[in-house]
Formats: sequence, C-alpha cells, structure tokens
Amino acid sequence: MQEDFQYYMNQCLDLAKSALKAGNPPVGALIVLDGKIIGTGIESGKSTGDITNHAEILAVRDALKNGYSDNLHLARMYTTHEPCIMCSYMIRHHKIAAIIYGTSVPYVGGFTSQFNILSTEDVPKWGNKPQIIGDVCIEECNKLNAQFLELINKH
Repeated sequence: MQEDFQYYMNQCLDLAKSALKAGNPPVGALIVLDGKIIGTGIESGKSTGDITNHAEILAVRDALKNGYSDNLHLARMYTTHEPCIMCSYMIRHHKIAAIIYGTSVPYVGGFTSQFNILSTEDVPKWGNKPQIIGDVCIEECNKLNAQFLELINKH
C-alpha cells in the first residue's frame, strides 16, 4: 500500500512541477480507482484567472468527464497539498473514499484548519468521512512550495 502512495504521489509531483512552470502554486492531483488513474488535475487558478481551477477540482471534473460519476465514492484522491475548503466541499459532495496528500495547508485546509470539512460528520447527506493520510512525500512538496514562494517574492 505504501508503495502505491509513493507511485501516485510521484506523478502528482510531476503535475505540480507543470503548475509551477506556468506560475501557479505547485499542486497536482490524481483520482485513482482500482489501480487506474481516472482523473488528473494541474493547479491553474493563477494562470487562468479562475480561482476554482484548483488541481483537486480539475481532477474531479476530469473523472466526471471520463464517465466515473457513479464510482467516485470508491476512488482515492492523491494530491501534493491538503485540499482546501473549496476542494474539500467537492470531495465530500462526491463522497471520495480516501485522500492522500503531501503537505498541510494550515489556514484554509479542509482537514488541519479550524474548517475541517473533510472530517466533519455534521452534514447528513455527506455520509462517512473519507480516510485521510497526510505527509506523503512531504519534503518534495515543501521544496516545490519554497520554489513557488521564491518566484512570487521576486515579482
């Protein structure tokens, strides 16, 4: 199982590097069902001017476009960053079974911030909370974040 985390997170890191090259925060996300990647997302909110173009949302949109709307509740999402509040809402709406992420997002993260949308069970229609595993490839994710901060501080 841990090897799977590394395998998919390495792919997320490659997606995150593409996001960074385009001037976006370095976030890449995948949705995996039965060992098959059914959705991918590269952070592009900054480059497109559309704040909803977070990697996790784009990965869900891709999975939906690929015909997996009825199976998202069986899928796992891998992402370089803890999903934010906005992405967490979408994850809960589609009942994605597990979230595996790299680095935490302390102020607006859907799990570690005070707005713990990923773990709340107070919204009846959302059903069970997803399994959440953090700090996977955290050093690599944090290194990309440092590069992004360096980039934006130059401008």
